[in-house]
Amino acid sequence: MDYGPLIEKKRLRLPELETIMAQDGFFNDQKTASEITREYNRTKELLEDWARLHDCQDQIAENQELAKGDDAEMAEMAAEEIPALESEIENLQGKVQYALLPHDPNEDRDAIVEIRAGTGGDEASLFAGNLYRMYQRYAETQGWRCELVESSPSDVGGYKEVVFKVTGEEVFRFLKYESGVHRVQRVPETETQGRIHTSTATVAVLPEAEEVDVELKTDELHIQATRSGGPGGQHVNTTDSAVQVTHLPTGIMVKCQDGRSQGKNKEKALQILRSKLLEAKIREEAEKYSAHRKNLIGSGGREEKIRTYNFPQNRLTDHRVNLTLYNLEQVVEGQVADVIDALQTSEMAERLAELESA
Repeated sequence: MDYGPLIEKKRLRLPELETIMAQDGFFNDQKTASEITREYNRTKELLEDWARLHDCQDQIAENQELAKGDDAEMAEMAAEEIPALESEIENLQGKVQYALLPHDPNEDRDAIVEIRAGTGGDEASLFAGNLYRMYQRYAETQGWRCELVESSPSDVGGYKEVVFKVTGEEVFRFLKYESGVHRVQRVPETETQGRIHTSTATVAVLPEAEEVDVELKTDELHIQATRSGGPGGQHVNTTDSAVQVTHLPTGIMVKCQDGRSQGKNKEKALQILRSKLLEAKIREEAEKYSAHRKNLIGSGGREEKIRTYNFPQNRLTDHRVNLTLYNLEQVVEGQVADVIDALQTSEMAERLAELESA
């Protein structure tokens, strides 16, 4: 595909964005200002990557010629630089391709992640805890921050349910692929005969909504303070700080008890409610997205899986892209990048094919 015409459109767009940003009152509308600023930064980075891509391509051609030359020392030095240039070119080509795709504004957002134990009782709750820690460690490698919003610990040290917010750069772009049913196959610690058990946990990743995205009307909310309960920590077992918010038109209910104050829990609950309503809004506006998410989330049954974690074989299989890795121990310690890269590559290929056909 010839990217030249698309790059030229981006090159012409950059001064337009600079003119808009220089206008008086640009920051009066925070939402529009934020969108324009992000577009400017993306466009500028794309043009820089495009220029660097051409520089690398020119340099590798020059090195290939030098590697054939009579000067043995120069030829050796030129040849040694070629693999690094090839790797950089491959990386830049991927970045350019992604940047030229129609932009999904949700990918810039932070994410609300919900993990629920599915089939498998105590073992499912332990697996939910494993997934929670996996995402926490992955977030650390990305320079993101995790904030616990709501949790329901199980008696065996796992979680019946855990909800947390991930804040950082393009969080939803990377975590959106995690929505779905995750299946684990392993021998539980309580299993005396060494039999492998199968359990599941469901993961839902929602783009965080802002107040400007979803208006919450006071008369459509039922807000109720309740007593915190369960082993949630020293601050979450004796006070009436938990808050439950019900959105009356939709019946969506959100409870939050992990904050230290009723006000903080109310704020978090409203934040999650906005994200759930935004997702419902997206689902209504895009039937394709709706069907995709329905397939990913499923009902928590063993048969509706997107990924299998087989501990006896140290194997991870993502069934959407037929990817199998034999480094499960590293994956559950947060090394999820290879899996997400494969999913991104697959999605980008599909979107590029659609762009070409259009």
